[in-house]
Amino acid sequence: MGTATGSTFDTDTLRRAIEGNTGNSLLALYADDAEIRIVDRNTQPSRPRILHGRKDIAALLDDVYSRDMTHKLDRCVVQGDTAAYTESCEYEDGVRVLAESMITLRDGKIAEQIMIQAWDD
Repeated sequence: MGTATGSTFDTDTLRRAIEGNTGNSLLALYADDAEIRIVDRNTQPSRPRILHGRKDIAALLDDVYSRDMTHKLDRCVVQGDTAAYTESCEYEDGVRVLAESMITLRDGKIAEQIMIQAWDD
């Protein structure tokens, strides 16, 4: 699979992190000063949810991975210091979530991410 120049970021590493049981492995892929912009039904494009730094990202991941749901990396493309991936999730009750992310890598870590996600109603 693709790898960013001079990094250990690759699709297999991302897959193991996303599909794991905690957010710790995924958090380890983010730079200390990373930023995530999230667009969904609650945070529209003109007012996305913005997380700054690993502390904010850790809180999000702790919340997400505390839920009774599965996470699957469906597709990932890594080209140089840019990657895009699709993640699908399913709650125990069958509700599904689909997320598309575009990320920028710096020194093999995620520096910026924009995530667009949608849920079943």
